[in-house]
Amino acid sequence: MSFGRLERTQKPQPMSDINITPLVDVMLVLVVIFILAAPLLASSIRLDLPKAEGAEASSPAPSPVTVAIDAAGKTFLNDEPLDSEMLKTRFQDIAKQRADAEIQLRADTTVPYGRVVELMGLLNAAGLHRIAFVTDPVASKADSPATAASR
Repeated sequence: MSFGRLERTQKPQPMSDINITPLVDVMLVLVVIFILAAPLLASSIRLDLPKAEGAEASSPAPSPVTVAIDAAGKTFLNDEPLDSEMLKTRFQDIAKQRADAEIQLRADTTVPYGRVVELMGLLNAAGLHRIAFVTDPVASKADSPATAASR
């Protein structure tokens, strides 16, 4: 009786590595979507809005007209730069179309008060009397980073 070697062939082992190719594909698609959507989220006019204690976000108007004055004193109507004469005519056109239109006025903190009053005068002369001043809320002490770090 001879005892021979019994050879056993190895069965294929289950794969223990994770295939990350689909994960990378999904992440790249998300990055592309974020890159395309990010510019749409922010206004194109860079302003340092004043801070106000009672600033609360109210319900948005149906289609507000935004007027902005940047630090250089340039005036924008719905993110379109316009001079004073063009503003007068555009304000009159808006007043003819919608007399109850809400104007959201955003002015940089460095803009002189006289410039803001001049713009308000143009709005009132055109018949637009609903003016909302857009500000940034003041950070409360509970929201400050120093308070959060001490907790």
